[in-house]
Amino acid sequence: MKIISTSQAPAAIGPYSQAVDIGSMVFMSGQLPVNPVTEDMPEGIQAQTQQALNNIKAILHEAGLNVADIVKTTVFMKDLSNFALANEVYENFFSENNALFPGRSCVEVARLPKDAEIEIEVVAYRK
Repeated sequence: MKIISTSQAPAAIGPYSQAVDIGSMVFMSGQLPVNPVTEDMPEGIQAQTQQALNNIKAILHEAGLNVADIVKTTVFMKDLSNFALANEVYENFFSENNALFPGRSCVEVARLPKDAEIEIEVVAYRK
C-alpha cells in the first residue's frame, strides 16, 4: 500500500490521506472544491464542481493515472436542486479528458466540511 500526496491538491484536513494506492486500484478521499494554492473555495456549484474535479485530476496524475482510469465516483451535494448544473460540469470534465463515464452515486447531505456545496470521491483502476 502506498499513500498518494500532492501539493497540487488541497492537503487533508484530518487524519486521512488524499489517496491510497494498492497496486491496481487507487482509492481517493473525497475532494472538496478548495484551491490548493489560495486555500479558498470558489462561489457557485459549477465553479466548486470544477475545482473538486481539478483536485481529483491532480491526485490521479501524482498516482500515474488519468481521468480515463476512474471507474467509480461518489458525489455528495448539499442541495440536489443544483444537480443539473453540477452534472453539466461533470459531463464536460469526462468528455474533455476523453474518458468514459464511470459508475456514479450522488447523494444529498446535510452539510460538508468547510461548508462546501459539493465533495467528490473516486476509485481508479490501473490497467
